[in-house]
Amino acid sequence: MVKKLSLSLAALAFSVVALAVDNHYILGVDGLACPFCAFGVEKRLTKVEGVTGIEVEVADGVVRVTLQEGKTLTEEQARQAVAEAGFTLRSFSVAKTGANDAQ
Repeated sequence: MVKKLSLSLAALAFSVVALAVDNHYILGVDGLACPFCAFGVEKRLTKVEGVTGIEVEVADGVVRVTLQEGKTLTEEQARQAVAEAGFTLRSFSVAKTGANDAQ
């Protein structure tokens, strides 16, 4: 009985951590050249449901997107938002962060 309870608690803890990881994304964006470009991408990505934070590194062409817990961003959503801002999505990945890591 204790073994089953321990396994159940371990599985629950793992699933909560896995969900927390899914709400941080890193987008590689081609064409970012200035703060105005960054603003355009930010403005479009904030319209995606669940987005709570966006950080743009213009020099590296990287956009970090944070979503509410339980929300996800698909590559297609990211590609569409970036295209609507006038840029090209080069890469899409889920960030490797934990629930307690700061962005």
